[in-house]
Amino acid sequence: MAEAHPVGFQYVVEAKNRGATVIHIDPRFTRTSALAHTYVPMRAGADIAFLGGVVNYILSNEKDFREYVVAYTNASMIVGEGFRDTEDLDGLFSGYDPELNVYDQSSWQYEGQSDEGQQEGEAHADRETASGLEQESHGPPVPADVPRDPTLRHPRCVYQILKRHYARYTPEMVERVCGVPPEKFLEVCAAWTRNSGRERTTALVYSVGWTQHSVGVQYIRTGAIIQLLLGNMGRPGGGVMALRGHASIQGSTDIPTLFNLLPGYLPMPHHRQHETFRQWVDAIRHPEQKGFWANAEAYAVSLLKAYFGDAATEQNDWGYGWLPRLTGDHGTYQQVLDMIDGKIKGYFLLGQNPAVGSAHGRAQRLGMANLDWLVVRDLFAIESATFWKDGPEVATGEIVPEQCRTEVFLMPAASHAEKEGTFTQTQRLLQWREKALDPPGDCRSELWFFHHLGRLVRERLAGSTLPRDQAVLRLNWPDEEPSGEDVLREINGYDVATGAALSNFTDLAADGTTACGCWIYSGVFKDGVNQAARRKPGAEQDWVAREWGWAWPSDRRTLYNRASADPEGRPWSERKKYVWWDPAAGEWTGYDVPDFEKTKPPSYRPPEGASGVEAIAGDDAFIMQGDGKGWLYAPSGLIDGPMPTHYEPAESPIGNPLYGQGANPARKRYDRDDNPLNPASPVYPYVFSTSRLTEHHTAGGMSRQLAYLSELQPEMFVEVSPALAAERGLEHHGWAHVITSRAAIEARVLVTDRLRPLRVDGRVIHQIWMPYHWGSSGLVTGDSANDLIGIVLDPNVLIQESKVGTCDIRPGRRPAGADLLAYVEDYRRRAEGHDG
Repeated sequence: MAEAHPVGFQYVVEAKNRGATVIHIDPRFTRTSALAHTYVPMRAGADIAFLGGVVNYILSNEKDFREYVVAYTNASMIVGEGFRDTEDLDGLFSGYDPELNVYDQSSWQYEGQSDEGQQEGEAHADRETASGLEQESHGPPVPADVPRDPTLRHPRCVYQILKRHYARYTPEMVERVCGVPPEKFLEVCAAWTRNSGRERTTALVYSVGWTQHSVGVQYIRTGAIIQLLLGNMGRPGGGVMALRGHASIQGSTDIPTLFNLLPGYLPMPHHRQHETFRQWVDAIRHPEQKGFWANAEAYAVSLLKAYFGDAATEQNDWGYGWLPRLTGDHGTYQQVLDMIDGKIKGYFLLGQNPAVGSAHGRAQRLGMANLDWLVVRDLFAIESATFWKDGPEVATGEIVPEQCRTEVFLMPAASHAEKEGTFTQTQRLLQWREKALDPPGDCRSELWFFHHLGRLVRERLAGSTLPRDQAVLRLNWPDEEPSGEDVLREINGYDVATGAALSNFTDLAADGTTACGCWIYSGVFKDGVNQAARRKPGAEQDWVAREWGWAWPSDRRTLYNRASADPEGRPWSERKKYVWWDPAAGEWTGYDVPDFEKTKPPSYRPPEGASGVEAIAGDDAFIMQGDGKGWLYAPSGLIDGPMPTHYEPAESPIGNPLYGQGANPARKRYDRDDNPLNPASPVYPYVFSTSRLTEHHTAGGMSRQLAYLSELQPEMFVEVSPALAAERGLEHHGWAHVITSRAAIEARVLVTDRLRPLRVDGRVIHQIWMPYHWGSSGLVTGDSANDLIGIVLDPNVLIQESKVGTCDIRPGRRPAGADLLAYVEDYRRRAEGHDG
């Protein structure tokens, strides 16, 4: 955090100065470690084993916050007797289909609900479209009569299943899998549990690298399970804080740049599953389900009205037929492989630099070299615009500049200081930024570019009667270029008849009278005022600081804050008082906007047959869940299992010490000759990981162009321990090259104690670390660490496993030209034959 998020880390330092304990768990000693009370080195890719050990410690020692767990989680719910755990099936859950590599989830359901579970065909479609989590978020309806055991003693209640599942995650097993000594592990467990409960809370902070694993979603689930067991969710000082990659990555998932989502986490329709508007809406809201997703029709209709304006009517299902449809995997990695195969003709590239910034750089560059045209919008001539003339494949002869068929259009872009708009940061906080100065020359904002591109395309299509063109022609597209605030007003939503800004997503209607570009952002322009532009200094308001920016939804700073009070609505403690029920006023009140219906008392119980918001009981704190509870066990929604389980990374030097099943059985694979994965082999004996430096930004497209930053970090390097340096004959500041089955790259050597050899499963494991900021353009250049990485993905969200892999490292510079290809191929051949 100190390295990649230094501005945010200042608040960790302030908390430390006030007495907070800081624990840092990471394969490498970093600037964060230097300021932590406790640093725990561990093996990359083994986080679930460590966190699972914490769960086992909590449950076996009864350290859970029992009142919170019984009231606010699904711990008491009883699972059907057909469920079988990884403990029964040697690393698999019941329902596994070895042909599709997914699960029939029927046996995972609560007692009496086996017909609600996804079958393997549906799960396969959800994996291909990264849609599994829709089922968890919007999940199947959970009736009020699900069998429960509030004593938590029933052998099939979630609490007991969880306890059995993690029983083998002992301190000794944690040491065997992670390389963490039991005494160090138990120190973390004791500190975490000691600082949780009525009087105290603990925050779990993870960086974006946690997601970049073939079990990345389950990493985060395990952390959430711990925080639920300890009563740290929905309470001040608690929660799970995701440190996103840069300033507005949260915003680019809320109003997404992702192929499978529409704004506000509405799912993109699937051509087979959602043929009609009603099928689509019902798949989101699930009739008879409790919670606010029951109002999904209002969110969906208002979005379509924002898209298509007067053209969206009840008679044409609000223009639903004009929305694109998913037909399978349209993710970025499938796209690049389709480029290689000649299936994609043109590509727009904005805000990323896949030639050096995405996994398997060679595949990225070869894919872009096989297009008809490529539009790159960036501040500089990044590698994704120049790969055809100076990429590594030019040296190897795989790309011949004179013969490269791709026509590249480099469109100069404005920087964040040269345009107005919002950042949405990791806390869901929208902060408005003014334009500081005009962009130079022909540089333009995205808003300018897409407004005029849309205008020109619509002019080109004018008069067309082809069905394929109607979606573009019917768009509610302004004649004049809008301002950033104009766009924010539309995102906020408005009354169609009067144009008046809406005040909250609860104002949205399903009858076409409201339009809203993103339902969770409704309220950001409340009363016609840009709420994101508020900047009242912290010293002039209370500690929640609600007059700085605007947080979705409803300017709520802590989600699920109903859980900050006990079931009767009283604060768990005076020290952690946050939101509570005021019986005299008959309403919820507190320091934050209550995440609950304002006048619904804690004693409220829904009438029989109730659904939607009416079905939320007065003590259902998790109002977006289908059962109103925080899920320790996920009966639906996760492609790879209802509980997190340790699987080895797709590339690992050891087998799975816990189960016969090695890697995640449901991981998304692309089995192609041009996407090889390292087999378990002594040819690739070491573990590598990558991350960021303070002095450079992501793939370096901006920072390598700046003299001051380039001088601070001028050269690509690889960190190794003194022991590994001695084993491989590596010299401090000398050259070394790192080899996988995809590539070999070279870097300067930094011999450092920041990396330590670990004893894992009875053998010594050496780990190496590299930053991923270099490429062929800029003031400083170097090989890209991302060239080393293969394409294997988490099955739930299709994110790449780029934070762990196996490799070899040798002294000296790598071969060049055609010799490089032969060198990498020789490694592959020897690894496949296990010839070390």
